[in-house]
Amino acid sequence: MAENGLTARFRLLGPVQLVVGDRTVPIGGPGVRGLLALLALNANKVVGLDEIIDALWDHDPPATARTIVHGNVSHLRRVLRNVQGEHGARILTSPPGYLLVVDPLLIDVHHARALLGRAAHARPEIASALLAEALALWRGPALSGVPDALRAPELEDLRLAVHGARVDADLDLDRHAELIAELSPIVRANPLAERTAGQLMRALYYAGRRGDALELYRTVSRAIMDALGVEPEARLRWVHERILNDDLPSRAEAGAGAARGAQPDPEPAPSQLPAAVPSLPGRQAELAWLDDLVGRGDGTVAVVSGTAGIGKSALAVWWAHRVADRFPDGVLFASLRGFDTRHSPLDPAELLTQFLLGLGVTTAQIPDRPHERAALYRSLIARRRMLVVLDDARTTDQVRPLLPPGPGSMTVVTSRSRLDGLAVSNAAKLRVLGALAEPDAVQVIEELAGPSPLNHELAKLCGYLPLALRIAGARLAAGPKWTAQDLVAELRDEHTRLAALQVEGAEGGVRAAFDVSFRSLPAEVAETFLQLGAVPGPTAGPYLMAAIARVPMAEARRRLRALAAHNLVTETDRDVFALHDLVRVYLRELTETELPAERRAVLLDRLVEFYLRTADHARRRMVRIADPVDFSGAPEKIELPAIVSFDDALDWFTAEWPNLLATLAAVNVKGRYGQAWRLAQVAHSYRLVSPLLDEWTRMVDCGLRAAEDAGDPAGQGWMLVARCAIALTFEVPHSAIADAERAVELAAGLGDRGLSIAAAVHHGSLISLLGEHDRAVELLRWALGEAEHGGNVELRGQVLTDCAVIEKRAGHLREAIAHQLEALEIDRELGDDCYAIVSLNRLAELTLRTGEVDDAERYAGEAIELAIRGRFVLQEGVLRLTLGRVLRTRGEAEAAREQFARALRIYQRANPNLVGGARVELAGLD
Repeated sequence: MAENGLTARFRLLGPVQLVVGDRTVPIGGPGVRGLLALLALNANKVVGLDEIIDALWDHDPPATARTIVHGNVSHLRRVLRNVQGEHGARILTSPPGYLLVVDPLLIDVHHARALLGRAAHARPEIASALLAEALALWRGPALSGVPDALRAPELEDLRLAVHGARVDADLDLDRHAELIAELSPIVRANPLAERTAGQLMRALYYAGRRGDALELYRTVSRAIMDALGVEPEARLRWVHERILNDDLPSRAEAGAGAARGAQPDPEPAPSQLPAAVPSLPGRQAELAWLDDLVGRGDGTVAVVSGTAGIGKSALAVWWAHRVADRFPDGVLFASLRGFDTRHSPLDPAELLTQFLLGLGVTTAQIPDRPHERAALYRSLIARRRMLVVLDDARTTDQVRPLLPPGPGSMTVVTSRSRLDGLAVSNAAKLRVLGALAEPDAVQVIEELAGPSPLNHELAKLCGYLPLALRIAGARLAAGPKWTAQDLVAELRDEHTRLAALQVEGAEGGVRAAFDVSFRSLPAEVAETFLQLGAVPGPTAGPYLMAAIARVPMAEARRRLRALAAHNLVTETDRDVFALHDLVRVYLRELTETELPAERRAVLLDRLVEFYLRTADHARRRMVRIADPVDFSGAPEKIELPAIVSFDDALDWFTAEWPNLLATLAAVNVKGRYGQAWRLAQVAHSYRLVSPLLDEWTRMVDCGLRAAEDAGDPAGQGWMLVARCAIALTFEVPHSAIADAERAVELAAGLGDRGLSIAAAVHHGSLISLLGEHDRAVELLRWALGEAEHGGNVELRGQVLTDCAVIEKRAGHLREAIAHQLEALEIDRELGDDCYAIVSLNRLAELTLRTGEVDDAERYAGEAIELAIRGRFVLQEGVLRLTLGRVLRTRGEAEAAREQFARALRIYQRANPNLVGGARVELAGLD
């Protein structure tokens, strides 16, 4: 039962725990704790399944890793539901992985970051208390009790940033004696911790222990030289020099740039930042990241990138204002106009002139040649401690001449492109901005237009994109002629959404911002972007793009990654590329205007061909196919993904399921009914293995309507059989009897033996569920005769298995065993271990019921050997339960207990949802 009124909190800064009230809730072993930690670290963001597996097993996962993760997710969902009901934190499936939807402040890591952000604006006494509260969240080494492969070094960076900021606040409060006692053992243990050493030197100096401060510097300096072969960082050398001169200013005085007793500088430090937005909701993680980088004092270059309108400039300027006092020699700012709708990008030579003037160089002193300007600029700032903000860069070549060379400065670059080249040439740190979380997005609207019940829907329709949110808020704030209801209605319609997100003075709005990004793309990448507009699904991969663009897969991957580098798509998982909602709306408009209808039709044809061929290839790795839809002999025009096993096929279908549904809807809208029902048929095979009632039913119903609209009786017959399969899977036979009878009529009219057999098998299986066993047996035996006459071995094997099921249900155990033995022979003839395991397990169950215990044990043992050899982990769990029942019947209770216990361990590892059956069997022994 849920614990009413209590909220689950997540602890990662120490042992990983789920806490409700004052009680720690048991959540499971290291794998479960590691999964919870990974989702909590990325709260409200999708974590891809492959990313989870890599993080938990360090690129060496077991064959059952995906099954284990699926099972652990189900277990965590159940734990969260038990402790908090249907409200509070929850784990959602969001292809290609999962996300934890939660208030970030309920997670100690995000709470610590928020406290660090609040402290940056607070008076020293308040900041010290906030930061002490943040430090108290650490209860030992972070992420204790998770698999060793899971690492998050940023948590230690966060602890150091919080601790360093708290010490700075205590220095401002003259708590020197306490700091000397606290910091001395830290520096003794790690003399390379230069920031802490500098803080201890300050505390010693202010406490009147100048000699001790100088001796500490000598000790630290020797340690750094011995360990690294370099001198201490510039900031530590500056503190040392000021202590030598006996004129070390307080932090406040240093931040103001006025040393105690020193004369004012002849030129004021440049301060070129433009005005910042009043607040910056939802960017605490990014601000903490920048804070951590500035704390390193090593000349870091930080690149903040993201799609148009994501708030890169707002973040950089807002943060720069907050930390400007940490750069006593000033702040330089330039808009590089890389993606300006009204101007061409600025040349670095022009920007160097702007910066030199800001540094006090007169016009007459500025060199004519660009390389001489760059040399003068570097010379002037080499030993200064400055912040350089380069906004809206287009290329790395625009940025490189403006980077300060000294270790005391820092550069922040914003761009719509990732500028990976800066990471290669200048060890730049890269950060891609994503959309805001829903509460933060709503806050942006409310700051402009006030509260409204519709603000949550408005935020969603704006795609949580800051530019769109501010435009929506501005429109509502402009006057009473625009109501929230009007704006929501306009945004709901994709044909008017971008027009609604356009106001005067916003440089054209969202559409114009995206358009500039598109027009800046290289020709072949722009072409790929347009082709992506023909893809109806939420994601695309390189195999799909290679198929529709008719280029090699490696080239398609390169182009998609180029689009990701320009932040027009996001690589959400390995080779999985997704569009932001508003970018997708823009792209659909663009595709309709830039690509002729004939070209769009060709692209859709290629898209459908890819999914038909790949899905048909994948389903043949999972089940035996009885229907005539066959694309295995299609011409080799396109590359298919490597799908060689059952698990490969299952993974492909799981990842591509939303795209398959979207493609099915698209071809139906276009009246391509023949393609539609065939696509539904090949996708139906996946749902036979992984049933999901609502989506499966909608897909098959759509396929049936398409076959009817196409006037294709064979298609109608197979879609009716598919509906019967759904009814059998979920044991609701009444709803499908008419479908089976209609499929039988269609098959007879066509003279289609395959459809006749399938219809008869499903008809017989349905009526057997209603208790009409004799009639069902008659139908199945007729179908078996037809299958034998037709010579289709695979079909005959499947019908034999169905006959065995019906005979068993009718109480004809001997006949059931005979049919299952024949099916097993075919399984072995075809070399199909997966089907052979199922046949052997059924034989073990049947012979156990007939009292042939020796045969039952032999069948179960043989099946277990096959399962172990083929790594069919879940099937091994099922088989061990069967073997345990056989041993229990023999009276061998301890041997049975061992088998039930092994099944339980397998389920706990591979699929916790199944552990209940094993526990019931164990309890039965007791």
